[in-house]
Amino acid sequence: MSKKKILLLSDDLRMHSGIATQSKEFVMGTLHKYDWVQLGGAVKHPEEGKLIDMSQAVKNEYGIDDAYLKIYPVSGYGNPNLLRQIMETEKPDAILHFTDPRFWIWLYNMEHEIRSKIPILYYNIWDDLPDPLYNTNFYRSSDLLMSISKQTYGINKRILSKYGYEDWQTKYVPHGITGKRIFKIDDKGDTKFREFEQKHGLDKYKFKILYLNRNIRRKSPGDVALAYKHMMDKLTPEQRKECVFVWHSAPSDENGTDMRAVCKTLLPDYPVIFTYDNGGAMNDEEMNFLYNSCDVYINLASNEGFGLGSCEMLHTGGVIVVNVTGGLQDQCGFKNEKGEYLTADDYVKLESNHRGKYREHGEWVKPVFPSNISLCGSPLTPYIFDDRCQYEDAGEALLEWYKVGPEERERCGDVGRQWAFSDDAKMTSKHLCDLFTDGIETTFKKWKPREKYTLEAV
Repeated sequence: MSKKKILLLSDDLRMHSGIATQSKEFVMGTLHKYDWVQLGGAVKHPEEGKLIDMSQAVKNEYGIDDAYLKIYPVSGYGNPNLLRQIMETEKPDAILHFTDPRFWIWLYNMEHEIRSKIPILYYNIWDDLPDPLYNTNFYRSSDLLMSISKQTYGINKRILSKYGYEDWQTKYVPHGITGKRIFKIDDKGDTKFREFEQKHGLDKYKFKILYLNRNIRRKSPGDVALAYKHMMDKLTPEQRKECVFVWHSAPSDENGTDMRAVCKTLLPDYPVIFTYDNGGAMNDEEMNFLYNSCDVYINLASNEGFGLGSCEMLHTGGVIVVNVTGGLQDQCGFKNEKGEYLTADDYVKLESNHRGKYREHGEWVKPVFPSNISLCGSPLTPYIFDDRCQYEDAGEALLEWYKVGPEERERCGDVGRQWAFSDDAKMTSKHLCDLFTDGIETTFKKWKPREKYTLEAV
């Protein structure tokens, strides 16, 4: 029996973005079940116009004799004519779209062409409330919406409820991590690991705070630096010698902050390691070393679809400090009045826990609740909340993790690691692929072509 073929529209899965990383996770994890073709985007793709056949390579690496994976690289996010060409050549059984819908407006303008033949599946990202009613037509143009966060799932349910969508058409599918790429290193005396620490100067410190988000305003990089300063200001000179802020991102970005200037001016006496000074972006092995070397991961993004870095930190047994917004809430392990973990269905009514209705959380995290929730927007995103927390609160959270000591941090991190593997969290590659497969198979069974359209007054 021949396998179904799925055309994926997302960042090229060979790239280093969060979208690319998760694309690789579910593609590689389902090659035994589906044939895959990708229209792989990048800002300026160096291989645009080529066809990359990775079938033999993945056969060799994964041992799947009938593996089928082709990538059509493109700068930006493609166009209708290119999609038509790929569809004519590859004849996919479904299209799967993964990232912000605004980048793919041209795709939804082709809905009448596509959904008369094959279904459109959308791995849905949305960062925050209020419910984005301006996305309604994007969501309605998809036959299946798989949501990366419980908050996004609640949004989808509320928006689509009035349009007769069935339960199977909305599904909670959190990001998942493979143990082949990110895992806890038990032997910290390993030669390669020690050489990595020495290369970046990490071996000199006992308490390392890791930041690896993009250097853009939404990720609040300056506030993270101030949180570090707040913690350091409360330590003795001897204690400060144990601590370092590890910055794994571009030190300067036109859409972010000049972190070298920030650190030189505001943290002149406190150590900061800029990992890009020693080689720039890291491969999978080096990233795993980095997570395992550091003690605490911090993400203070003012809105966040999921937050892959904090999830990866949990998989290595590290502890985290996160702003309570978007998908970061899922990694806090919040519980209701009965002591039960909040579910995706809970978020249909709750909407978000960023105002702190539920305070009980997992031992592996120090959540920082937003102190200021403001409405911002743009021409393409008319409105969205900006959930900003106080850097002092984040600094206190870092201080708490320092004071509990390495043994308690390790214990809490191990609790978080086991939780991430559990069916409560569902944050492993196996969970991701199983949930994907279930959603896709249900769609193939229940989907019906859109043969005609009705006129609606809006």
